[in-house]
Amino acid sequence: MAKKPDTILLGHGSGGQLMHDLISSLFMHYFSNPILDRHTDSALLKLGNDEIAFTTDAFVVDPIFFPGGDIGKLSVCGTVNDIAVSGAKPLYLSCSFIIEEGFPFSDLERIVKSMALEAKKAKVHIVTGDTKVVNKGKCDKIFITTTGIGSLDTRYKEISSGSGIKPGDQLIINGSIGDHGMAVMSARNELNLKASIDSDCASLNGLIEQALAVSDKIKFMRDATRGGLATILAELSANKEYGILINEEELLLNENVRGICELLGFDPLYVANEGKVLIVVDNADASRVLDALKAHELGKDSAIIGEVVSEHPGKSWINTAIGGKRIVDVLSGEQLPRIC
Repeated sequence: MAKKPDTILLGHGSGGQLMHDLISSLFMHYFSNPILDRHTDSALLKLGNDEIAFTTDAFVVDPIFFPGGDIGKLSVCGTVNDIAVSGAKPLYLSCSFIIEEGFPFSDLERIVKSMALEAKKAKVHIVTGDTKVVNKGKCDKIFITTTGIGSLDTRYKEISSGSGIKPGDQLIINGSIGDHGMAVMSARNELNLKASIDSDCASLNGLIEQALAVSDKIKFMRDATRGGLATILAELSANKEYGILINEEELLLNENVRGICELLGFDPLYVANEGKVLIVVDNADASRVLDALKAHELGKDSAIIGEVVSEHPGKSWINTAIGGKRIVDVLSGEQLPRIC
């Protein structure tokens, strides 16, 4: 086991290196089993003759209401997406609420309505749950945990692991990056930022279904949440016999997101998203998948941003807009607290 930290830091929940160290040295050390050891967004389980994907996530975003969404919508989208990027069809959710004493009923109703609306849009059902109320000061307003189950077609069983990836495969993302993280940042009253940025928070299962319908050569999918696109790329190439090369000029960035990132010193590659999926697909089907994504409202700005290469195995690189190259590594430390 790696050296134990004296205390838990915010960075241990950032999606970056500190969180990876915590998971590998503590949780994986004690909980290790063949299912967990696959390190996938959803656990892939076999129940009798049925294959399912099973996942859970906690949501503690601050503020709880932000442009383009709220903690309720986020809790549904986040869990639906973790199921969908595993190649499974999301079906059922549970939800658990931890509510601080004194929390306004009107805000709770607004959150629940938002969850119900998003669940309907995603065509999933919230079928069970739990509610706890804690003393004032023992919780920051409201925390929500959602768990999801989806049915998995055996054809897609290896998508979550990316075991079939090889040089020449193309990398596609369905739009601009960094919108969610910067929307949350701009909504924090203490910063007094007035830029017009909406979170990209959305359930991606419909979009992903369209992509899977036109190709059986999709090798990998992952939603780019905590740690941003960069962390996914670094994780995807780590300890592999291939490398990854992306092109900065192909990455779409909202101008207001770019402006706030430059103002505050954030790298948009590491800023959280809640409605973006990275897809790795065989070169032969890349155009077909791209067209399918572009035909969906949530994928109209999709683009091929790079490829899997035989050079620099185990590393991800980016061709910068000014003509150089730099390594894309896992997020180190804490970039933006409480974004999901």
